[in-house]
Amino acid sequence: MRILYGMLRPDSGEICINERKVYIRDPSVAIRLGIGMVHQHFMLIPRFTVAENIILGHEPIKGIQLDFQRAREIVFELSNKYKMKVHPDMRVEELSVGLAQRVEIMKLLYRGSEILILDEPTAVLTPQEIDELFNILCAMKAQGKTIILITHKLDEVMRISDYITVMRKGEVVGTVRREDINKEELAYMMVGRQVLLSVEKEETNPGGSILELFDVYASSSTHQGSLKGVSLVVNTGEIHGIVGVDGNGQKELVEVITGLRKVRSGDIIFRGISIANRNPKELIKRGISHIPEDRQKSGLILEFTALENFILGIHDEKPICVSGIINTKYIRKEVERIMYGFDIRPQAPDLPLKAFSGGNQQRVVLARELYKRPQLIVAAHPTRGLDIGGIEFIHKKLIESALHGAGILLVSADLTEILSLSDRISVIYDGRIVGTFRKDELDEYQLGVLMLGGKKE
Repeated sequence: MRILYGMLRPDSGEICINERKVYIRDPSVAIRLGIGMVHQHFMLIPRFTVAENIILGHEPIKGIQLDFQRAREIVFELSNKYKMKVHPDMRVEELSVGLAQRVEIMKLLYRGSEILILDEPTAVLTPQEIDELFNILCAMKAQGKTIILITHKLDEVMRISDYITVMRKGEVVGTVRREDINKEELAYMMVGRQVLLSVEKEETNPGGSILELFDVYASSSTHQGSLKGVSLVVNTGEIHGIVGVDGNGQKELVEVITGLRKVRSGDIIFRGISIANRNPKELIKRGISHIPEDRQKSGLILEFTALENFILGIHDEKPICVSGIINTKYIRKEVERIMYGFDIRPQAPDLPLKAFSGGNQQRVVLARELYKRPQLIVAAHPTRGLDIGGIEFIHKKLIESALHGAGILLVSADLTEILSLSDRISVIYDGRIVGTFRKDELDEYQLGVLMLGGKKE
């Protein structure tokens, strides 16, 4: 998709639009050719208004001045034509994720895009916002637009696509019509083997509490993300899911538990001992493992080898380190065993981790954190960006850990994942826990309402 949008240049091959060969050397050429892209991470200026973001780079002029009245009219015209209700004078920083995504789409439509590329557009949306997005995409399709939707969510692919192209390891496996294939066959094309589409999870029997948060307040770089009196209990042998629209305090919640952010007030109790504002190294020793949401930024050092990444955080502990000397022979044997057990490819301990695929990098993080035999696992979006085979594998490992007695705090934007894995679910909105439920007490739509600040009823 980056090649189509001019962000990367192909080494070989051809790109044709309307049967005419084109050379897309940069995004400005792609835009002139009618190609637009909504990136997974939005390219908007938060302090600008909706209208200012939409016209940026293609500003309407009246005389020698910007025609802001015309800019506002443009927003209203696009809103009415494609049923996207966004007020032109609102600042982007005040919008929900779903509304910000509409602004990105309107920006492309204003520029005359006929081919729209959407990269994982539902990754952080609630079910209600997904329905609204799909209605917008259908309206655009009816207006003659072509939409390329990148996603790994099979339900969404089967719901909205006309044609489906499957890629695996950089190659096109095949293109099929939606009505000619089912989810099981599609999963096989994606992974190259049979995949369990539903999570096989035994009934668990959680024990007593292992982690308790009492009225925790913590600051954030954004007001919305700060924690405002969070109270929460995670039990042994339990998977406790946390859901919320991105930016409502999930990141801060994970960081105060793992020692990466200071608690302003309140307390965090782990196995009967206060751990608020303890450093991450101490928390690792006490039995807390952390699977961070951004494996490359916070979980790994890509220039280091797989072997070196496996011992991060425990590199000074026996038997890995004896009398201040790293026991390389022991580590290599352990790493080779772990890489085989977790099916990490290639099984090359001395290879820099930047040479591994994203899915295999995530398996390295998971394997390292589970190797510590933790009593509490804080897993933030552990399957984000993985194919269906990688998702299945990580689900199995988390379930196994819970069955062996570990408490698991699972933060995820994937409601299907949360409902499949969790024993209990807490919803976070505007830095507060607005409700905790057993997973059989509510469905995806009720969760979506709570995530947007509504009530379960």
